[in-house]
Amino acid sequence: MDKAVDLARMFAKTMSEKCVPQNGDYIKDGLIYCGKCHTPTECRTVFHGEEIIFPTWCECARRANEERERESAEAQRAVRAPELRHLSMMSGKLSECTFEGADKDGENSRSMTICERYAEKFPKMLEDNRGLLLFGGVGTGKTFAAACIANALLERNYSAVMVSLVTLIDGADEIIRRINDIDLLILDDLGAERSTDYGFERIYAVCDARYRSGKPVIYTSNLPLETFKHSEDIRCARIYDRVLERCYPVEFRGTSIRKREAWV
Repeated sequence: MDKAVDLARMFAKTMSEKCVPQNGDYIKDGLIYCGKCHTPTECRTVFHGEEIIFPTWCECARRANEERERESAEAQRAVRAPELRHLSMMSGKLSECTFEGADKDGENSRSMTICERYAEKFPKMLEDNRGLLLFGGVGTGKTFAAACIANALLERNYSAVMVSLVTLIDGADEIIRRINDIDLLILDDLGAERSTDYGFERIYAVCDARYRSGKPVIYTSNLPLETFKHSEDIRCARIYDRVLERCYPVEFRGTSIRKREAWV
């Protein structure tokens, strides 16, 4: 015990010798105070019954360090940005989807607003492991909305990967290997995969691995919500239970956008 106290005292003495008043610093109540922000650069602590003075950051030094860390993190994210875009597996029209280009007044305006807020609050969604289930008829804008979220996050240098479950069943082993590294995984077209035991096992393995990783997933599906809640197929039920436990359901309604465009 005495040895630990001696070591702490020696460390404090060594550090305090380096902490001498400078540039307007002053001593108050036996501690050195910063002459700029007028907060202490030393602190008292009691260690095994003995008071020892240790150096600490004053307020302006703490803010300067936080700013250096922020600039360093931004520089690292900027370097990663092209790589993240490449790994997102989005190309063509999907890579161009943005909330600015969304229909703000259509019948799915509320659903798009939810998706946009999800992207805005993604740090909290990531922390809480909260995803979305975008469900509704064919061509109602689910994949577009998911791509908008992915692109918004990529702009902020989060990693987001969007892949169809059909592709994932047929291959995409790299995605499965990197499942824990991706900030947001978007699995498109749940329910469109082939109804084989291998297909179900593959999907469950991905969903379960992601669930255990503690990171969010966004699913899109043409299936109605009732199918997710009351599936009679036990293979589907165990997948859908994972989905509903962590994903907030968002419905997309109306006539297929592709059909409407074809009628114009």
